[in-house]
Amino acid sequence: MSAKVYVPRDATALALGAEATVQAIAREGQKRGIEIGIVRNGSRGAFFVEPLVEVETAGGRIAYGPVLARDVPGLFDLDFLAGGAHALRLGPVGEIGFLKNQERLTFARVGITDPLSVDAYRAHGGFRGLERALGMAPADIVSQVKDSGLRGRGGAAFPAGIKWQTVLDAQSTQKYIVCNADEGDSGTFSDRMLMEGDPLCLIEGMTIAALAVGATQGYIYLRCEYPHAHRALNAAIANARAGGWLGADICSSGRRFDLEVRLGAGAYICGEETSLLESLEGRRGQIRFKPPLPAIKGLFGKPTVVNNVITLASVPVILDRGGGFYRDYGVGRSRGTLPLQLAGNLRRTGLVEKAFGVSLRELLYDHGGGSLSGRPIRAVQVGGPLGAYLPESQFDTIVDYEAFAAVGAMLGHGGIVAFDDSVDMLEQARYAMEFCAIESCGKCTPCRIGSTRGVEVIDRIRAGIERDRNSALLKDLCETMRHGSLCALGGLTPDPVRSALQYFPEDFASRAGA
Repeated sequence: MSAKVYVPRDATALALGAEATVQAIAREGQKRGIEIGIVRNGSRGAFFVEPLVEVETAGGRIAYGPVLARDVPGLFDLDFLAGGAHALRLGPVGEIGFLKNQERLTFARVGITDPLSVDAYRAHGGFRGLERALGMAPADIVSQVKDSGLRGRGGAAFPAGIKWQTVLDAQSTQKYIVCNADEGDSGTFSDRMLMEGDPLCLIEGMTIAALAVGATQGYIYLRCEYPHAHRALNAAIANARAGGWLGADICSSGRRFDLEVRLGAGAYICGEETSLLESLEGRRGQIRFKPPLPAIKGLFGKPTVVNNVITLASVPVILDRGGGFYRDYGVGRSRGTLPLQLAGNLRRTGLVEKAFGVSLRELLYDHGGGSLSGRPIRAVQVGGPLGAYLPESQFDTIVDYEAFAAVGAMLGHGGIVAFDDSVDMLEQARYAMEFCAIESCGKCTPCRIGSTRGVEVIDRIRAGIERDRNSALLKDLCETMRHGSLCALGGLTPDPVRSALQYFPEDFASRAGA
């Protein structure tokens, strides 16, 4: 009987040497006459121990990591295929602290199964939500999503069920489902991990959405920098279609829905839904005026559901277990779980899926292990390059949309980037303005011109030129951008700048008279 070994094909694991590791395992097994079945799974998200190699034993899956190609002969010598002792042995996968202390609903299968196998997907609960949805009226599907409290897992956190209800109520012979997979925020990777590690979950979620609103065609708008996700999605779509889960007659139900993947060209602005639709239609990615909303007049002028990857991938468990089950996780108006991505200066980086209500401090220290440098964590940016910088005094803020809004911050896509006390917050504020200047679509003056002027003003402060006057001018410019920009790119750029000024004034004052 052959041994079964799991080695991730996730982009992060590959970047850390997983391909060389899997080749070494195959080569060493052949040399020793041992038959080995290698499964290329997704990463479990504990990036600090990637490449993570798992071995299926009589007592369950045993993990070793980080395993580099040079470590493989020694692992064989100590009988790792039977769970043998070794310096890299982490023990049973389920007992690894970083993974054990999570509530995985959306990422329940990621790292466990072959991501492209329909049989493996079904064996681990896949398509149960879709099967249930096929027996429900569209309005009842929407009702379940409403009852769950699911909100968009992007920037605005708009209730998904209300958006779906609007599209359901719209009168049209053609409707669309569009998945925003243009994951562009710094420190975020949950979309990529899901698409590479469990693409069938996204396909199931989009199909359920289609049944709920009466759509027959869907598009996944994927950032071009994700080649591994691109291949995984195309293969998974083909396998789902071959298995009868997509196409002209889903599971012999007479219902039709199909999917295509379309690649973006690398513009950050296309993470905004109307710019995305413009790009999807073949035009330059620029903001559309609203109203009309995309739910009324979206792709090709038709009613369109636009949700991001994690929102749609959260739907299968809701339909499978019920809206009430999902709603039981979380706090206040923030229900369910959120895949949080720990990045920056932390000892343990990776993905942590937790119910809303966990504190930022718990994430940084209990899960992230504190700073990698050993120095104090001075600032944390949550929500991508346009998120506010929070100081240590705000680390007890809980992960909750309203709690973050109360301190002038946003959760966004759940990316958390930590900085130790060596960070220069004036330079971070400058980066935010420069980022906006580069990524602006150019349609509105406050964003296009304001960000460029913002860089210039910060440069004058950095040079010690009329610090007080230029600091006041910077604050005034931020107000203009916030209230005058057409979309969130210009409207949110002031957040990191103003938070840096508010919480770290010494980094600006130290330039005076320089």
